[in-house]
Amino acid sequence: MRARPLLAALVALASGAAACTSEDPRGTGPAATPPAEDGGAAAAIAAAPAAIAAASAGDPERGERLVAEYQCNRCHDGTGHAPAPRDAHCVQCHQDIAAGRFQAPAAAMKRWNENLVSLRDVPSLAAAGDRLRRDWIRGFLLEPRDLRPRLHATMPRLALGPEQASDIAAYLTRERRERRERRERPIASLEGASAARGRELYEAKGCGTCHAFTGVTGVTAVAPVKAMEKETRAAVALAPDLRVARDRIEPADLVAWVLDPGAIKPGTPMPQVPMSPAEARDIAAFVMTTPLAPRAPASAPERLPVLSRRVTYDEVDRRVFRVTCRHCHSEPDYALGDGGPGNTGGFGFKARGLNLATYEGIAAGYVDDQGERRSVFARGPGGVPRLLAALLSRQAEEAGRADPAVRGMPLGLPALGAEEIQLVESWIAQGRPQ
Repeated sequence: MRARPLLAALVALASGAAACTSEDPRGTGPAATPPAEDGGAAAAIAAAPAAIAAASAGDPERGERLVAEYQCNRCHDGTGHAPAPRDAHCVQCHQDIAAGRFQAPAAAMKRWNENLVSLRDVPSLAAAGDRLRRDWIRGFLLEPRDLRPRLHATMPRLALGPEQASDIAAYLTRERRERRERRERPIASLEGASAARGRELYEAKGCGTCHAFTGVTGVTAVAPVKAMEKETRAAVALAPDLRVARDRIEPADLVAWVLDPGAIKPGTPMPQVPMSPAEARDIAAFVMTTPLAPRAPASAPERLPVLSRRVTYDEVDRRVFRVTCRHCHSEPDYALGDGGPGNTGGFGFKARGLNLATYEGIAAGYVDDQGERRSVFARGPGGVPRLLAALLSRQAEEAGRADPAVRGMPLGLPALGAEEIQLVESWIAQGRPQ
């Protein structure tokens, strides 16, 4: 799940498909620039760099409204808004199930806990500006990619345009700008720091217990001690691959973070490891400057041929729909909530009325931008049914080839494997027998 940044595609990602559709899920996007009048083209060209810089800087007040509109609080703490209601909080629901707080029959709780692997841990957005570069946040919102190898879920690809991403990034980092303008935090320097000593300290202090550092040869990954798995689970799950650190964070901020993460982000699972400021600078030098091997090219799994044996809805439902799809596409009475963003709307997406919890719901299809019902089995470009296209698109997203016309499903979760997609494709090809 290692999507590479596709800078040329950022503008194209301003709109995309909701669920299995190819329509803009919000029906909105960045406003088109009006044509210049009477020789105004030269003035427009001259003003373009300033306009681009202003757009990239973003408007934090608009960003605050967008964070609410896109319901970031359904997953993240630290948004500056009140947490989502319990029946609409995706992460809190899973945490309650894991902790035994969810009110449900014991048999159901046992079954859910056996399969509960996603959305138990999610990073807080608190103090994002003290840790993350504004431009990196903007790019990540437009082109989400896997940062945390041991976390099941990833940031979903929302219907965001460049201007909206800039506004949200400005909002999440506005306190940092205010503090720096007041010069409240001294700027640390890596001058004189030793990456070689930093590598030794990285190993000695067990940083590999939680962090991967792909692209660096010879770095030891330490498995968490079995007796401490419960205590370290969140730290391990939320630890980012350190190869992205130099893109995400300023060197001075990394030094401060390594020295005392809790002082920057209270409640973080990142522990405060005893070390001196000089040692923190050495570790930061190792993380920020050590040479990295190129990423291995990613590719989507090979598409398997349609099965000759009979495939029924019950099998597809058991192996695919009820495993992940129903989290976002079901009726409120089934989901014990709002039906999910793929049915009743959410995360900035319109209500599409796509219910994958029943055979009849799937057959009823989804609602397009004109309010008309459309089949998820209708063939789109290339003759691929819409439902199948969405599943294949998620595989392509993980390989770094996001399609602006088709939003990959399941949203923010690992792509289905080749055998599961083969099962869905075979079921559709056989006329979708019950």
